[in-house]
Amino acid sequence: MKKIALTLTAVILTLVGCKPNEENLKFTDKVEKAHHKREFLAKEAVQFDLKLAFGGTERMDAKFTILTNSTKGIIEYKNGAKIIFDQDKVFYAATIPNEESVRFDAFTWEYFFLFPYKLMDPGTIWNSYDNIEKDQQNYLTEKLTFKSGTGDAPDDWYVVYADKKTNLLEKAAYIVTLKAGKKDAEKNPHAIQYLDYKEVDGIPIATKWVFWGWKEGKGLTEELGQATLTNIKFIKADAADFEPAADFKKK
Repeated sequence: MKKIALTLTAVILTLVGCKPNEENLKFTDKVEKAHHKREFLAKEAVQFDLKLAFGGTERMDAKFTILTNSTKGIIEYKNGAKIIFDQDKVFYAATIPNEESVRFDAFTWEYFFLFPYKLMDPGTIWNSYDNIEKDQQNYLTEKLTFKSGTGDAPDDWYVVYADKKTNLLEKAAYIVTLKAGKKDAEKNPHAIQYLDYKEVDGIPIATKWVFWGWKEGKGLTEELGQATLTNIKFIKADAADFEPAADFKKK
């Protein structure tokens, strides 16, 4: 009996010891594990079709091809026109639908797609966030800011919500300072909601995005737009595809 009691005690201590270890994982570790970051980065490139609309008006309908390490990508529109980005350089055909927003389009939508795998990128700073929203018990929530000189808009910030049961990203509130200063951007924060996760080669990927207004302490407010992602697949990349044509412009 004494031997059995000692064995049971050891098992209980092992189980109790495992729980705090899991709970003590960093927010980013939990999210990256849930999104199978290691398996995602083992793939070379990912491709998907994105249909995006705001206020009932189509904003984008294009095919994206992105290296999983986020260094290069292609946006191909229905008319065949392309935007190609390589690190921080952007090249584009003159026939793209919206030349004014070419750099914004090149980096914003692919960033939202890759967000679960970029939480620990160089320049990221994570801090605790006091979530006082009515459904706060459903989420793990932290705030992301950036070191000066990070990317095109280092003054951007995100309040990131992960489902407490699955650790999958569900929401991210954010400001966009690329076209406005931080003070003005903070007057009108938005949020992206990640929904309808489906597994692609065992990796969970959200196939629906909903964009919202967002307010500190209240959370999501009015719906602003939606996006659907289809034909998601991992592919082998062809280096020649990421070479801009001779007549491409540079932004």
